Amino acid sequence: MARLLALDIGDKRIGVAVSDESQLLARPLTTVARASKRQDFERIARLAAEHNATRVIVGLPRTLRGEEGPQAKRVRRYADALSAAVGLPIAFQDERYSSVEAEERLAASRKRRSREAIDAAAAAIILQDYLNQRTSPRPLPLS
Repeated sequence: MARLLALDIGDKRIGVAVSDESQLLARPLTTVARASKRQDFERIARLAAEHNATRVIVGLPRTLRGEEGPQAKRVRRYADALSAAVGLPIAFQDERYSSVEAEERLAASRKRRSREAIDAAAAAIILQDYLNQRTSPRPLPLS
């Protein structure tokens, strides 16, 4: 089975995570320093090819009320252009609190908390949330 790549798209950096081949577990991979779209897309395409990724999961920054604000619209436009450039389908995953959760996890593990490490860990949280939603059993309908 192929892997999934996840992105936490920020203004300066893109955190990247990858799933295992069974698509059950996510792990932080790297951080891409933002440059031009073309350069960003080339780097992401290389990472996708290196890890045999067949889909890209993009964190969608919703507001605390669950709405899509200006930042979410920018991320959607960027992801649509990325999909066209790299030829991979995109899926979106709510990323509320992913960076906060990443900081807390890194602090608890006493690992280095650089912005790059936090961005990659946030991408892994986004991807793990996506994977968990896909594999969790659906509740039975109430009669």
